Amino acid sequence: MKLLVLAAPSGSGKTTLVRQLLSKFPSLAFSISATTRMPRLNEKNGLDYHFLEVQDFQEKINSKCFLEWEEVYPDKFYGSLKSDVQELWDQKKTVVFDIDVQGGMRLKKKYGDNTLAIFIMPPSIEALKSRLQNRGTDSEKTINNRLAKAKEEMSFSSYFDHVIVNDKIKVAIAELDKLVQDFINS
Repeated sequence: MKLLVLAAPSGSGKTTLVRQLLSKFPSLAFSISATTRMPRLNEKNGLDYHFLEVQDFQEKINSKCFLEWEEVYPDKFYGSLKSDVQELWDQKKTVVFDIDVQGGMRLKKKYGDNTLAIFIMPPSIEALKSRLQNRGTDSEKTINNRLAKAKEEMSFSSYFDHVIVNDKIKVAIAELDKLVQDFINS
């Protein structure tokens, strides 16, 4: 059983990178995270996330249904359901996690060398702010909260196996492809 963890501050481009990986490597499978946040435009329950009410999420925490979970923002929980991940492992897939930094570190600690943990770094806080604003999905207050969280998260990048600066998407994809290919073949 192998785990591929991509973690990054919100807006760093990790979801774009994950989609690229999944299209190139048939041995990879995506772990759909559970969350208590509201769906964004075009997000589908069970495809992009498992959207849960806070109470439902907390019941799953109490029932130990998560491989990892985190309260990333107040009442905004994210986590990986054990049942979903086990199903993918049963299919002999390398499971890809697009998760928050704390969750990524938790998985790396728990699964050690079976995990390739990659931190996706934005080129700068200014570039990150611009990306978040260009999404058009968050208020200025939410963007400022995300930027404060991003600064904190970036301080943990050294706990990951590799750091990829996502400045030029083609360069980041090429670097990520090489790391993943080597990990899958190891």
